[in-house]
Amino acid sequence: MPVLPVHVLVLGGTTEARRLAESLAGDRHVRVTTSLAGRVSAPRLPPGDVRVGGFGGPDGLAAWVREHGVDALVDATHPFASTMSRNAAEAAAQAHVPLLALRRPGWVAQDGDRWHSAGSLAEAAGLLPALGERVFLTTGRMGLAAFAGAGLDELWFLVRSVDAPEPPCPARMEVLLDRGPFTLEGEREIIRHHRLDVLVTKDSGGDATAPKLTAAREARIPVVVVRRPPVPEGVPVARTPDEAVRWVRRLYAEGSGDAGASG
Repeated sequence: MPVLPVHVLVLGGTTEARRLAESLAGDRHVRVTTSLAGRVSAPRLPPGDVRVGGFGGPDGLAAWVREHGVDALVDATHPFASTMSRNAAEAAAQAHVPLLALRRPGWVAQDGDRWHSAGSLAEAAGLLPALGERVFLTTGRMGLAAFAGAGLDELWFLVRSVDAPEPPCPARMEVLLDRGPFTLEGEREIIRHHRLDVLVTKDSGGDATAPKLTAAREARIPVVVVRRPPVPEGVPVARTPDEAVRWVRRLYAEGSGDAGASG
């Protein structure tokens, strides 16, 4: 049985993770620690304890959980951080602590959208030559090597990311350093000014970066949407920070470290 306050480790880096930490930090029954990967310079730090850096795989994470008396683990990483999610599931099983995945809902196509689904960045890159010549690439600075391959040299890319990308990168590109949330008017202007004719995005979900989809629909340009990887099997999922808060509160309300799946 967990000893109050319940120590919750949030694997963070997303808006939802920060909102969860903000909610839990005001609860006297909970001690919250947020872990950040450290891949983004000058991250926005949430309230509560914060650690930065990797754990060294699932064994290292499990060891940290045991050493620091963690009672529950919340995977609130980016929907595409599949390696970290697998590590969290394995570590939670090793350390015998409950695990919850906090995942914002994915985007849904609307009337007028010209979406093309891709299972990976490499698949997305393969679709581009038939769709356009001037690409708005909004998949982040990781994984740009997929767009640096043969057959893509004639394409021009506008790459938007929080931090500057490192090689390998597309042969012809311009980098736009920016951090969301983005406005619809701003996205319209980017598409117009750079004469972009195709958008590539991951299905990250949420409102902060969704205006680009509306701008693409208005401009009638195709959008390549990379599907998100599934949550590890058997891990309950919360769709909002509020659902995750209720899951955590059941831990101490029931006096048990075993919380059932959240809606």
